[in-house]
Amino acid sequence: MGQRSHTSKIPSLDGIRALSFGIVFVAHAGLERWVPGGFGVTVFFFLSGFLITTLMREEHEKAGTIDFKAFYLRRALRILPPFYLVLAAATALCAAGVLGGELQPGAVAAQFAHFANYRAVSHGYTGQALGTGVYWSLAVEEHFYLAFPLLFVVLQRLTASGRQQALVLYALCAVALGWRCWLVLGAGAAPDRTYLASDTRFDSILFGAALAVHTNPASARDAQPHPRWSLLLVPLAVAALGVSFVWRNEVFRETARYTVQGLALIPLFSAAIRFPHWLPFRLLNLKPIAALGLVSYSLYLVHHVVLFGVGRHLPGLPAPVQAVVALAISLALSVTLYFAVEKPCAALRKRLSGPPAPESTWALRASPVAERSS
Repeated sequence: MGQRSHTSKIPSLDGIRALSFGIVFVAHAGLERWVPGGFGVTVFFFLSGFLITTLMREEHEKAGTIDFKAFYLRRALRILPPFYLVLAAATALCAAGVLGGELQPGAVAAQFAHFANYRAVSHGYTGQALGTGVYWSLAVEEHFYLAFPLLFVVLQRLTASGRQQALVLYALCAVALGWRCWLVLGAGAAPDRTYLASDTRFDSILFGAALAVHTNPASARDAQPHPRWSLLLVPLAVAALGVSFVWRNEVFRETARYTVQGLALIPLFSAAIRFPHWLPFRLLNLKPIAALGLVSYSLYLVHHVVLFGVGRHLPGLPAPVQAVVALAISLALSVTLYFAVEKPCAALRKRLSGPPAPESTWALRASPVAERSS
């Protein structure tokens, strides 16, 4: 969900989007006990922070500033048209009785105003169209991007060192961890409070932003020879993720889990972008996988609504068959949204961005995917 750089092509990102959506979909299709669907959302957060910060850094290096008006206009054109179209359609279907559930004005208004996550913390998912509860994550991202461009500019003015900027962002991640610990251990907050709220999840986006400002794997300027020992970080990161999935202690899950996952994603993203031809990452760059990543935003918007609709109207089908039917319908809807809404809006964003700027220190390779962040 981001905007396209004129020169940027970053390997593996569309594949990562496709993988993240697959995790979310399989969990929502009935395997949430075995598949960590929430991790798919965390990966989307990390990717969003990395990509948007990469693009802002590129703009700042070329122009010496960030055009806030253009930034927010591009964000609005990227996120809002498909979001409001799908939300309005799902709400109308619910009101017409096609989807189950009962609408409540406060819940629907919170979704349209991008406060669905805090509404869900206090009232649960009641009062909204079935399947639209996943939009809490979009609210987190919107809140983050209202404030982050200003923070980014402040960091640029305070220090030109990417390392120091990253340290500030990591310090903010530590603040988020401390805040979650206090909420859980001190205030006895419920799991939804730490899972859904923007103030407790912004670090999942900041970890990606920190990677973008220092040792950015997509930047030629940041490119450095990798010592062999650094290759050990990939299996260690995978092991850390495994621990975060299987350790079911509730305090860990609602406090340090997000920090462990954010730190583990740093070497994994770096390796996937720097070494897209490695066997573990080669699949991410296959054309069918990358194509799925291109429509991942629309897929995320429609898939849970479709799953509820299929379950309501085809209850006699086995669960795996329902999932296949729902995926097929979701793909059809998403491709339609992509060509009817996303591509025209992308063309408008490109016109508003002005003529292409000359390449500077950025040599982003392989897959033309620098537009989209989750």
